[in-house]
Amino acid sequence: MSSLSDKLRAMKPLPQKPARPAASSCMKVEEALPLAEVALSSISRDTLTMMLGIDPKQSIAPRDLLFLDTETTGLSRGVGTLAFLCGTGYVQGDHFVVDQRLMRDYDEEPFVLQHVHDLLASFPVLVTFNGAAFDMPLLLNRFVMNRIKPPQSMPLHIDLLHVARRVYKLRLQRCSLSRLESEVFGTTRDNDLPGAMVPERFFRFLQTREEALLTDILVHNRQDVLSMARLLMELATLHEQPLIAQHHEEIYSLGRVFEKRGEGGRARQCYRAVHNSHLGDLAAIRMAETYRRDKNPVRAAAVYERLLAAGRATPQVYIALSRLYEFRLKQPKRALEIAHKGMLYCIECPAEESRRALADLKHRYARLLRKNGGM
Repeated sequence: MSSLSDKLRAMKPLPQKPARPAASSCMKVEEALPLAEVALSSISRDTLTMMLGIDPKQSIAPRDLLFLDTETTGLSRGVGTLAFLCGTGYVQGDHFVVDQRLMRDYDEEPFVLQHVHDLLASFPVLVTFNGAAFDMPLLLNRFVMNRIKPPQSMPLHIDLLHVARRVYKLRLQRCSLSRLESEVFGTTRDNDLPGAMVPERFFRFLQTREEALLTDILVHNRQDVLSMARLLMELATLHEQPLIAQHHEEIYSLGRVFEKRGEGGRARQCYRAVHNSHLGDLAAIRMAETYRRDKNPVRAAAVYERLLAAGRATPQVYIALSRLYEFRLKQPKRALEIAHKGMLYCIECPAEESRRALADLKHRYARLLRKNGGM
């Protein structure tokens, strides 16, 4: 009977697969589109300030823009997640170039990353969609893992997701890039590979080496890059000319953007444009608030008074108007009247907002009563 050692000696080693040559590059797919098809234009410093909430110090030209979209092996930003495809778009001469770099195996990742690194160092403005939270942290992490130093100075980053949410969320709720394409541009992708299926498709390619599996991923990524370019121009135009928006929700939302940026006059233009819509009461309240912030209490009070006269006041309108009369217009008697009316409104209206406001109005009424000599 053969011993275990005899059996081990008799075993033959498994045939070895031929060694794969060391990677010397990654897959490169490049397409040059006539610049007129993409319709990029310059964006003024003022428009950028409204869009981003920071002063970029100068306007930007189409040649300054680098669009970036990644396809990854997962949705987390952990060390095991890789950006196996980096699609970029930029102006080169009279063309808009869609430049895609894809790793066909793990040892090709440094070539993809180095190319992105060089582009980041070459353009003053980066445009992504959710890149601030996902793409850039992931890429910077992969730079470190591959011993590639990040660029010394990073470009100005325009994350279109945040800009788009401020404009479209009131109407659309969900602001994915595909939903914006459908609802804003009226286009749908035919036979598009869903983003959630991209990692599985890539892993299947690694197992089978069938390059046809990569086609749908490249097409999906290309469309993302082109859609970002179109969305940037659409958002810039709306911030320059908000009243051309097709929906009242967008005009109102742009008014909120201008208000937050301290542009009360521009905000009021938007609010006036929607005063006859279902957002009219909200717009009136915001308009009054901009007048108050611009130290024009008379006009602010007039807007609130119109709401009261129309029977469309809310508990917060009573509180705000009473406060205006007491502290800004120095009319404690009228402030007392408004507080009393507000208390009656809140008692009759059982909504949660009314119950919370009632305590404020009671306290305000008692103080104003003392101020008016216990009328």
